[in-house]
Amino acid sequence: MHAPIDIPRLGIIGGSGLYAMDGLQDLREHAVQTPYGPPSDALVTGMLDGVAVAFLARHGRGHTLIPSEVPYRANIYALKSLGVRALLSISAVGSLREHLAPLDMVLPDQFIDLTRQRASTFFGDGAVAHVAMADPVCGALMARVAEAFAQCDLPGVRLHSGGVYACIEGPAFSTRAESHMLRGMGGDVVGMTNLPEARLAREAQMAYATLALVTDYDCWHTSREAVSAEMAIANLLRNAAHAQTVARRWVALMHAHPISSAAHTALQSALVTRTESMTPEVRARIAVLLA
Repeated sequence: MHAPIDIPRLGIIGGSGLYAMDGLQDLREHAVQTPYGPPSDALVTGMLDGVAVAFLARHGRGHTLIPSEVPYRANIYALKSLGVRALLSISAVGSLREHLAPLDMVLPDQFIDLTRQRASTFFGDGAVAHVAMADPVCGALMARVAEAFAQCDLPGVRLHSGGVYACIEGPAFSTRAESHMLRGMGGDVVGMTNLPEARLAREAQMAYATLALVTDYDCWHTSREAVSAEMAIANLLRNAAHAQTVARRWVALMHAHPISSAAHTALQSALVTRTESMTPEVRARIAVLLA
């Protein structure tokens, strides 16, 4: 029998091109069942340089899920049920700004939600809450990722702190008109997966930050080739090793210097329905979020 594992307070979600975490030892797979169905894949827990970590491949390890099919609620609920309190989301994005070049990394601190087909809350069906989302990213967690990047030797790779992530439904890339619209709305990068992920993480009282990997200039940049899946994946694979390096250093820093996050008490003033007014089934479902 396996010995009991340490509770993985740190979680990593890997996006396109990042389906496993290098260096993770004592691996165990968890087929977690949630009230929202199964997550994208088995959750993998293990020790990364002596620190307990949980990892999940957002699209499945065989990349079988388009962005609209990702079970976002099940993913976040499953990670929280394992004990994750700080979550680093690694995601591929297109650039909407000249200075955000392919192979750069970005730490967005704002989001614009343009998705249309996704369940975006754990609440309803007997429990009501309205979480504050003015600052959707945990600033302390984002700063720790930036610190981790600064301590890594990644020649030629630039990190940009701050910016607006515009989330589209996908799976098709934007039209040129849409790409220009996103720029006009203030978007700095465009992706397909970080909403409702960020919102659900806040509802689950988890500190959340995104490490966005720029793969292309979308299609607004007329002097550049319009984005294609082949281009995006080729650049993402080049950046995946860099993201692994940053994530590994982030884990070490978080272990050495834990953060205090307002996200950890997000439901204190957001939960409208009193627990005594909930049915036993609803209380059991919400208990994981309140933990």
